[in-house]
Amino acid sequence: MRFSSMLLAPVCRAFGVVGAAVALVTGVLTTVSVIMRAGWSQPIAGDVEMTQMGMAFAISMCLPYCQLQRANIIVDFFTQASSSRTRHALDAMGNLSLVLLYGLLAWRTSVGALSVYEAGETTMIISLPMWWAYACLAPGLALAGWVALVQGLSGWTMPFQEVQA
Repeated sequence: MRFSSMLLAPVCRAFGVVGAAVALVTGVLTTVSVIMRAGWSQPIAGDVEMTQMGMAFAISMCLPYCQLQRANIIVDFFTQASSSRTRHALDAMGNLSLVLLYGLLAWRTSVGALSVYEAGETTMIISLPMWWAYACLAPGLALAGWVALVQGLSGWTMPFQEVQA
């Protein structure tokens, strides 16, 4: 488990950097398109399509790093007075629940990509293949699921190790 944890950090960081770069490019694309629309009544064709695809990809690529940093929203109002052991167990259960969620999302986006590919669907304005958008989501979701699994399993054993110590 230790090796897996050491390998995850640089991979998650690389995914996050790619996601941030795509978000930046998407922001620049949107800005340029708005300026062109306002100044010359000539926006970039397909800017909305590219923005939708780019931001979906960027978010999915940043999810693993977010999961690695434990940057998810945690509502701890009811557990503040709980013992450390209870909080660790609840966090582990939450992470293992996220494994199921990320796994389901990765699987369904992969299936969706194959379905859209077979149907030959494209975007309306610039005819980008729609399967690209679906296929690009799966790696980030799968990696986020792997991170949640590692965190869930390590968090699950931690409370029991504290009791024995």
